[in-house]
Amino acid sequence: MELSAIYEPVQEDLDKVEDRLRSLGQVDFPHLSELLDYSLKNSGKRIRPVLTLLSGKFYDYNLDNLLLMATAVEVLHTATLIHDDAIDNSLVRRGSPTVYKLWGAEEAVLLGDYLFAEAGALTASTQNLRAIKLFADTLKTISRGELNQAFYAFNLEQGYQQYIQRVSQKTAALFFMATESGAALSQAPEESIQILIEYGHNLGIAFQIVDDILDFIGTEEELGKPVGSDLAQGTLTLPAIFLLRDYPEDNPVRKLFSNRDGLDNIKLAIELIRNSSIIDECYQIASDYCAKGCRNLKLLPDNASRQSLIALADYVVSRKR
Repeated sequence: MELSAIYEPVQEDLDKVEDRLRSLGQVDFPHLSELLDYSLKNSGKRIRPVLTLLSGKFYDYNLDNLLLMATAVEVLHTATLIHDDAIDNSLVRRGSPTVYKLWGAEEAVLLGDYLFAEAGALTASTQNLRAIKLFADTLKTISRGELNQAFYAFNLEQGYQQYIQRVSQKTAALFFMATESGAALSQAPEESIQILIEYGHNLGIAFQIVDDILDFIGTEEELGKPVGSDLAQGTLTLPAIFLLRDYPEDNPVRKLFSNRDGLDNIKLAIELIRNSSIIDECYQIASDYCAKGCRNLKLLPDNASRQSLIALADYVVSRKR
């Protein structure tokens, strides 16, 4: 199913989120306005605000608060990407030059800080204490995940569980912030909130696993960044972990991490992974996480949003970029 069909139950309100994102660039400092307009333009899938809106559709759909929260989730996501690019010295994201590339590291870090504050202010405007605390907890969790990744860069002593912990912090935390906040702001009972937390957490892990698969099997045009960029940054993702498992001796990842150099080793790792069963194994794990996330959705009210959440899980494990 196409994203447009999945988003249909909340598309009208997602358009309002887009309007709010555009309005954030209307500040009285032209340089900041330019940075905000560039960073918040509609170039992503907007999965996270959609999750907030869909999760709010099961009980009391408080549109004013849900729009604030959906916008906050996307602003927070954007801030993390801008900081990621500055940390990683990334020149391209989604096929366009990064803020870091165009304006430099200092401006990127400060813009990310500004957006973190903006996301916090939007969340606080809901006047919902659970959402406000959730925002703070999520920001701390994402920061822990970033520190984890930084401290373990080019470190081979990482396995499956550590990988899952890291992606739970860096990616899944924002997914279940979206679903939990949407449910909480709609006055959902706690049992339903927990079901949507479970869904968001597992969907986020699956989403990151597929991202990491695509880093090896996609094209630069599809990815909007160089193929194998995670390896080049010293980040050990699931396909590379399995490659180390399957080739314990003469392994290009081991050589790359030892020398911190070598385009040939990256190319060889990509080739080995593409020509092995590793990709299918990783897709199966992602599919299992999606199934785990969806297993209790049947306990929620049966409506179009529930069907969209199920379809979104299917989309996550079939996407190509």
